[in-house]
This record gives sequence, structure tokens and C-alpha cells, in this order.
Amino acid sequence: MSRQTETPFLEEWLSIRCGINAAAAAATITKPTARAIVQAWTALRDSLQSQQQQHLQTLVNSQSSLHVAEPQAKLLLTLLQSSPTSSFPPLFTLLYTWLRKSPNPNSNIIDSAVEILSHFHPDDTFFPEGVLLLGAFSFVPSVSEKTKTRCLDMMLKVLLAAEKGKLLGELPRVLAGIGYALSCSVTVCCVEMLDLLFRIWGKGDGCVAHGLMVLYLFDWVVSNLIGFGYSDKNRVLVQEGFGSFKEKSHASLFVVFMAGVGVLRALERRGVRSSELVSGMRIKDCVVGRIEGIVGDLVSRRLRFGYDDKESNGAEEDRILLQCVSIGLARTVAFSGHSSLFVCLGLALLTEIFPLPRLYRSVFESSCDSGGVELREIREHLDGVLFKEAGGVTGVLCSQYVLADEESKNVVENLMWEYCRDVYFGHRRVAVMLKGKKDELLEGLEKLAESAFLMVVVFALAVTKHKLNSNFAQEIQMDVLLKILVSFSCVEYFRHVRLPEYMETIRKVVAGIKNEDACTSFVNSMPSYADLTSSPDQKTNYLWSKDEVQTARILFYLRVIPTSIECLPSLVFRNMVAPTMFLYMEHPNGKVARASHSVFMAFMTMGKDSEKNDEVSLKEQLVFHYMQRSLLGYPGITPFEGMASGVVGMVQHLPAGSPAIFYCVHSLVEKANQLCSEVFTNEADAWKKWQGEPEPSKKLLDLLLRLVFLIDIQVLPDLMKLLAQLITKLPRDAQNIVLNELYSQVADSDDVVRKPTLVSWLQSLSYLCTKATNQNAANRKSESEDNPTLSSIADPYNSGRATARL
Repeated sequence: MSRQTETPFLEEWLSIRCGINAAAAAATITKPTARAIVQAWTALRDSLQSQQQQHLQTLVNSQSSLHVAEPQAKLLLTLLQSSPTSSFPPLFTLLYTWLRKSPNPNSNIIDSAVEILSHFHPDDTFFPEGVLLLGAFSFVPSVSEKTKTRCLDMMLKVLLAAEKGKLLGELPRVLAGIGYALSCSVTVCCVEMLDLLFRIWGKGDGCVAHGLMVLYLFDWVVSNLIGFGYSDKNRVLVQEGFGSFKEKSHASLFVVFMAGVGVLRALERRGVRSSELVSGMRIKDCVVGRIEGIVGDLVSRRLRFGYDDKESNGAEEDRILLQCVSIGLARTVAFSGHSSLFVCLGLALLTEIFPLPRLYRSVFESSCDSGGVELREIREHLDGVLFKEAGGVTGVLCSQYVLADEESKNVVENLMWEYCRDVYFGHRRVAVMLKGKKDELLEGLEKLAESAFLMVVVFALAVTKHKLNSNFAQEIQMDVLLKILVSFSCVEYFRHVRLPEYMETIRKVVAGIKNEDACTSFVNSMPSYADLTSSPDQKTNYLWSKDEVQTARILFYLRVIPTSIECLPSLVFRNMVAPTMFLYMEHPNGKVARASHSVFMAFMTMGKDSEKNDEVSLKEQLVFHYMQRSLLGYPGITPFEGMASGVVGMVQHLPAGSPAIFYCVHSLVEKANQLCSEVFTNEADAWKKWQGEPEPSKKLLDLLLRLVFLIDIQVLPDLMKLLAQLITKLPRDAQNIVLNELYSQVADSDDVVRKPTLVSWLQSLSYLCTKATNQNAANRKSESEDNPTLSSIADPYNSGRATARL
């Protein structure tokens, strides 16, 4: 048997190739011992009719390891003539075993067997074992054409008389029998048998496993016809069988498609001799034309009713056909750039391989007690052949993308970007609904979505490589960039691995967003403040900070916006970005909060000045709200690193002497004073912790010390005054820590403008700290306000300042 090395039985080989675990089912049958097999043959020879059925079944159960010799085959013929019809199935099976395991079966025995069978009416007793046996008889090369014709005629009668339910129930054996028959040398009944095969499945019947079985069956059949040199049979099978196929014949389209793919696989692999080149090309053209016609009609229907419409007529049949198209095209290279096939692959990926929108609808529509149905469906899908083939199908889609026409490319691109939005809104709602209630169901959906994310990324990379070049107008390129960015934001929640394709695509796309219109469009695609704080499901209690799907999308925006903030109009930043930025500064996830602070810092440090409104720039307006939000959440929510970056960016890029800088300094000192008071009131030795990992109060104090060297010279006196008041209130040991740090920073400074002033201020501050008393905080505050010496060192430009000494 051509390419069939795993088993001599075609039905078992088909089951294995299609993922049907027939071998495991057979393994559950208790295997007879060698002694039992010998005893069974002996009993049959002794004609023990009373136990004949039992002995026959013993032999059938050992079929995989059983060897039937020629004398035993003759014994089976004898029993066939004298046994009741109830014994036909095991007798047929044992004769089939002899036939398939014998290297050169005796044609005389086969002729005798066919003669015996011809005297019986081909009824249910022949099904399905008789179909398998008759087909195998016709497949033997040494058998005469007359005998083969008789076998095929009887076999066709049995198949036509069988009910559709029986045909589907015994599908592997039925298909194997038909496969043997189609592989024989005679052309009698060939077209009729092919037509019968195409009509086995009724409306709504079938699955991918059935389609794969047909694909491998025709691959096997045509390979044999080519190998045996049966060119006439090959021509009749393909050109007359496929060429005469019409939709009015009620054939199952997915079966015709998969049969065609099987033919093409065999032609690609086996090839044809030069003498048969013209015939081979005609066969290929006939099959390709039929397949493309089926797929073209399917694409027209799906696009007309909507890519994921489940209510249109024939939706179930179309689903099976889409599934088979995706699997079939991933197994052949016979097609090059046919647009309908490319679009069909895209539809199959989005609706059948990764059917997330449909699954979300199923969850929404189900009752509270029927969640197990969806869970079972998802588990079956994750374990099925469709999901396992997702990577291969995606690869074929991307390779076909380069060859397809621009109209088809645009169709699939738009379907892909629409799918990303559907996944975002659907999964966000499902996550809010199921979190903590049906976690297994949610995990199954997320596993499917993670693989869908990979598909989106790989496809987006193919799009960027094709369209981001000078062959396309700038407007087209900008449109593609924006759609990819928005799509990536929608599926960002499912990005759990560092994917090279993702990084490459992001770099190309972000680098292209460098004009005002593109930046504005991208920012305007971000969910509004009202959307961010509103529940996607009104029946569920909602807290925006716990919405992980939405948070992942906003984090994507917060990371991308700083890369092109120079091109973003201030009005757009104020209306769209600022509300979201301030909202997510209060997010409990430090990574998200830091990203929000980074957006603020990027805006503050961008080169061009903001637009003015009543003589106050937008930058200065935002500072007041920024400091309130940041310090209100510090140290609980606000990450210190994020706030510090925002403060440093602010003091370095606002106009000198800006009221916003004064407000920033006063706010920081006030917060530091509050934290230090709380720490040293509750714990007298809290200063010891400052020597290790800094406490929140120490971190804030360090930031203020850093600002001494960054802040503009107009605000510096105010900062020094406030710092002096703060430091003198600290316990002596804490003062020493701060003063030592100040000494070190001033000594290392190379700022020739402010260093002399800082040296004088530091020396005077050190002097006052040595004279500090152990009065309580309130008394020290009162004394510092009335002390002219403190006032003088706090303002180093005052002509009456005290003489400093070390």
C-alpha cells in the first residue's frame, strides 16, 4: 500500500492520519492469546457450528496481529457457503485480513469468494465489512477485470442501499472500501461511486476529521493510480468526476474541496512523466478550477452576510467548509495568489480557528447555570486539529498575502483590525463577568486569545513589510500604521512573551507616527475618561482599576504616546491624554502608575513650549493638579521613581521663576515635613532606617536635596529657606545624615554660579543644627520663625546673614 507503512489496513491508516484514535479504542478489546487463536482455528476446521460465532470473534479480536494463511482462507470460503448470514461480518473481516496481509493473494481464491458472494443479495449483512472486502478484492492487481467489475457492482449496490446514518457511523471502513475501489484499474462505476461519496454527508453533517479523512483518501488513491500507471482511470476519476460535479447534485462542498486538495497533494508529490505532462496539467487545472469556484462562492456569501454572521442560510455548512479550507490549504502549495483562497484563509482564522467573538456571544447569551457547555466547547476546540494547525494556517495566510491583489489585501486587513476590536470589547466584558466566578472558562478563553495575539502580530508584520515603503502614498501608510497600533492596543492584554515579530513591527510602526494628524488620530482612538470608568456590563459591580483588559490597553497608549509627543497638539493632550494620565497615576499597579508619570515627564520636557491660555502655559496648569495627585497618593500608590521623574522634568523645563515651580517646592516640603513628623513621633530611632533602604520620608528629602542643584536660581532661595526649616526640625542623628549628604553633593558640584552660595548656606545650616535643642516640633517651628539668624541663612542673598564657620 503506497505510503501506508503504519498498518496494512486503509481504514486504520485514515483514522490515524485524521486524529481519530481508533487504535486506542481497539486496545480496549481483550486480545486473545496465541493458544486461544490456535484453538479457534481448530474448532472452525472441526465444524463446531454451535460455537462458530464465538471462535470467529476470537480471531477478529486479534486482527492486528493475526496472520491468515492460504489454507485458512480456503476454510473461510467453505464456512461462508454453509454459515448463516449472522456469521458474514466476521468471515468478511478475516478474509479481508488475509487479503491485506498476504504479499501475493491467490486470485483463484478471490474469484471463488466473489462467485460465492454473488449468490447472496447485497443487503445489510454486507455492510460495512462486505464493502471493505469487495473494495479490497478489486484493488488486487492480479485479479481479472471481470471479477473487479463484479466486485464494484455489488459494492455500489450495498452503498446505495445503506442509510446515511449507517454510512457516517462506519465512515472509516466505508471510505477505505471506496478508496480501494477507486484505486483499481477498471473505470466501471468510478463516477457513480465518486458521486455517492460526495453525497454521503447531509445538511449539517460532517467535521474537520471527516474532511481530513477524505483528503488523505484521495491523496492515497491518486498516488496509487500514478504509481500503477492507471492514467485512464486517473483521467476519468478527476476530469469526469470533478468536472461533472454541480451544486444541484447536493454534494457536500467540504468533501469535494478536501478531495480536490488530496488530488493536488498527490500530483505535487508524485509528479508525472513527460509523456503524461499534458494530461497531468489538465487534471490539475480541472481540480484547481473546481476548488477555486467553491471557495469563491463561499467568500461571496460570507462577506455578504458579515464575516462572523451565524444566522445566514447555510451557516453551519459554511463553517465546516471554512474549517476544511484552512486545513486543506495548509497542506498543499498548488495555489499561488488566488485572491478568494487568501480571503477565505483570513475568514477561517478569524471565525473558526480563533472564534473568540462567537464564543463571547455564547457566554453572554447563556444562563448562569449553563457555563459548563461553553467550557466543554472551548476545551474541545483547544484539543482539536483546527487549533493545533493555527500556526501553519497563519503562515500560509502571510505567504499568500504577498501574492494577493490589493483589494483582497485590504479586505483581510480590515477584517483583522475589526476582529481585534471585537476581541477587546468581548474579552473585557467577559473578564468582568466571569472573574472569580468561572475562572476555568475564562482561562480557556484567554489561552485561545493568546494564540490569536500571535496570529495578529505575524500578520501585522507582513502588512508593514509590504505597505511601509515608497510604493504607497503617505496617507495609505499612515492609515496602516494607525490601524496596527490601535489593533495592538486591543490585544495587548494577551502579550505574555517577548515576541521578535512584535518588537520589529512596533519599531516600524512607532517610527512612522511623526506628524500631527497621525498623533492626533492615534490619541483620539483611546477610550475616553467616561468609557474608562464605566462598566462594560451594567449587571456587575465595577472598579476601573481592577479591569485588567482595559488597563493593558491604556498601558500600551501610555508607552507609545511619549515617543511622538512632540507632534501632539497641546489641546489634544489636555482634552484626551491628561484625564487618562491623571486617572492612571492612581492605579495600584506600580508599572501602570510609572507609565503615567512618564507621559507627564515627556510632555514637560518636550522641546516646543505649550500653547498659552491667559498667560499661563498648559504645562504650568497641569503642575498644580499633578502635585496634588502625586503627593496625595504618596507613599501608598504613587511610585516615587515616577513622581521624581515628573518633578525633575518640570523644574528643568518650566520658565524660570514660574509659580508652578514655587508650588511644587512648597508642596514637596510640606509633604516631607508631614512624613518626617509622623515617622519620628512614632519611632524615635527611625533615623537608623535612613542608613539602609530609604524610607518614603527620606526619599522625598533626597529629592529636595537633588532639586537644590537643578532648580532655577530664582526659586533656589525659597527652596533653601524651606529646606533649612525642615532639616532643623529633625532629630540630631537624622540631621547628621542629611548634612553629610549635602556636604558630599556640594563638594562634588561643578556649578560655579550656585556653589559659593550653597557652601555658605550649608556652613550656616550646620552651625544652627549643632545648637538645636530637644524642644518639640511645635516649639522648634515657632523658634525658627522668630530667629533672625535662621532667616538670614535661609536667604543667602540677605546682607545681614550670620558669619558661617565650620
